[in-house]
Amino acid sequence: MKFNIYCDESCHLEHDNQKYMVLGGIICEKNNRKVIKRDILNIKSKYKVPNKAEIKWNKVSPSKLEYYKELVNYFFRNNDLRFRAVIIDKTQLNHKLFNQTHDDWYYKMYYYLLINLVESKNENYIYLDIKDTKSASKIEGLKKYLSFKLMDHECDVIRNIQSINSEESVIMQLADLLIGAIGYKNRKVYDEKNSSLAKKELMMHIIEKSGYSLTKNTILSEKKFNLFCIDLRRAGDDIG
Repeated sequence: MKFNIYCDESCHLEHDNQKYMVLGGIICEKNNRKVIKRDILNIKSKYKVPNKAEIKWNKVSPSKLEYYKELVNYFFRNNDLRFRAVIIDKTQLNHKLFNQTHDDWYYKMYYYLLINLVESKNENYIYLDIKDTKSASKIEGLKKYLSFKLMDHECDVIRNIQSINSEESVIMQLADLLIGAIGYKNRKVYDEKNSSLAKKELMMHIIEKSGYSLTKNTILSEKKFNLFCIDLRRAGDDIG
């Protein structure tokens, strides 16, 4: 079987004054991606949202709340869609100690996202949201490291990793929505003055549908909505 994995991130910059970074990805069977896209476009049509309008956490508003709730409902009822996210407290970072750049560390975190998301006995095609124009070599390094850890010496499991613009994939945009809610909860933005009530309601809707707080680890065997909170203070050299 063949699987596509669509990944995005939130607050990944080193000095953006945001405590938590979230990386997340949605996996589905490659043959089902067109059906999923059609279903999402049908939801857009129902709520009179243009097909080209991106699904984004930052666009959640009172007028579009029911639309975004239906997208969340679609994710949870579609058995072919699975999600995993890693949550990292960036105040724990110490790049100098581990002789690494922030860019090096960023792709290490992608390893921890993907190693328990890929289908290890099948073909995987991984799509990352474009980070910058210099990411090609880092992505190739990520592919090699994943293949090594999976003993995928012929690259039969990790068939390809590439960057795409999120505008090209509604499934990647759906990942952005889930990632945004997780970051919103962990950064406690909902407690800030003048915070968005619509975003808080959507966040609570995701908590209710998933059955998780969005701030703690799920069990590793959780397949539908898997969360991993990385504690860098307890991590070894392989995380940094």
